[in-house]
Amino acid sequence: MFVVTGATGNVGRALVDRLVAAGRPVRALTRDPLRAGLPAPAEVVRFQPDDPAALFTGATGVFLYAQAAGERPDRLLRAAREAGVRHVVLLSSAIVAEGADETHPIHVMHATVERAIRDSGLEWTFLRPGAFAANALQWAPQIRAGDTVRGVFADARTAPIHEDDIAAVAERALLDPGHEGAVHRLSGPRATTNAEQTAAIGRALGRELTFVELPPEQAGPELFPHVPPGMLESLLNTFRTAVDTPPEITGTVEQVTGAPARTFARWAEDHRADFRA
Repeated sequence: MFVVTGATGNVGRALVDRLVAAGRPVRALTRDPLRAGLPAPAEVVRFQPDDPAALFTGATGVFLYAQAAGERPDRLLRAAREAGVRHVVLLSSAIVAEGADETHPIHVMHATVERAIRDSGLEWTFLRPGAFAANALQWAPQIRAGDTVRGVFADARTAPIHEDDIAAVAERALLDPGHEGAVHRLSGPRATTNAEQTAAIGRALGRELTFVELPPEQAGPELFPHVPPGMLESLLNTFRTAVDTPPEITGTVEQVTGAPARTFARWAEDHRADFRA
């Protein structure tokens, strides 16, 4: 049995689909099982951190979304170990790296969970992806409404990774031996700017979209509705740095899965429905 936290998120849902397709028993954890819409063979369970033992009974491997670990990851991990879990695959972040800003909120969150896992006595694998292609979904309301995307730092460059490529690496880490103690840094296959991503979405939709750059001081909840207010300034600084700094590009997806990482253009085609009114 494999437990997947964050099962209705982009990566978690893709991983559940993959494990179900592979015929593996899956317990999918979500805060709202009735609205999860996950495939029927999966056991969909309400995520209740205050009763973690009930989440892990019968499981040998866990895919852990860092935010699901909560403020006491050691407690969750101890319950997993006591229930018989042997291996944790953590969805961490590429921001956890030597020489990184250790005060950055995203670094703090992921590094804290990584440290707790290292201390837990469990086998572990850390996945450290860079920018998610799915971050472009923040532009969906604007694209449904018109042909202009308003945002910050049009020339900020990332190597966005398809969520299913992350899930494919997670699947192999859970199912195949040899990933214990590995840190897999993940990226898409090439660098692309925010303006280029917007154009790629337009091509997938058969439309011509334009990215209009706004001053960062005008960025707010309407542009980043899912970003906690206390994290926005750090995130904007990360974007600002990405204008002049080329992103890390790795071949890890292909090395682990045997298939090359998918381009942002492919991601846009896969998500056409998300941008249509």
